[in-house]
Amino acid sequence: MGRTVSAVAAPQRKMERGLAGGFFKDYIRSSRKTWKFTVHYSTQIKPISYLKANAAGVLQELQEQRKPLVITQNGEAKAVIQDVATYEETQETLALLKILALGNQQIAQGKVRPVAEVVQRLRARKVTD
Repeated sequence: MGRTVSAVAAPQRKMERGLAGGFFKDYIRSSRKTWKFTVHYSTQIKPISYLKANAAGVLQELQEQRKPLVITQNGEAKAVIQDVATYEETQETLALLKILALGNQQIAQGKVRPVAEVVQRLRARKVTD
């Protein structure tokens, strides 16, 4: 006999199937190794009606658990919400990654100087100031 799925669970299951190719499997690749890590958002998926009915509780959970919450509408992911502290940390991390990417790009373009040359220029500049 087949299983019955409640109307509330059906959008959640559709959401989980939709996320399987995106959120659940992420990879980090370096020149030597590939690491696989799994992020389980299945417990952090709620319909927009739940957010509307429990906004204060959701905000409290976000602050305590520091895990993002995927909000669905008609069974499809529409938004991700997270606490402010986690958001700020994410933005700082992205800024650092951008700096690293810029540095790698400059290295690839040959825009580098030996440390001794840079130190010598800085010392010469300090003497003239």
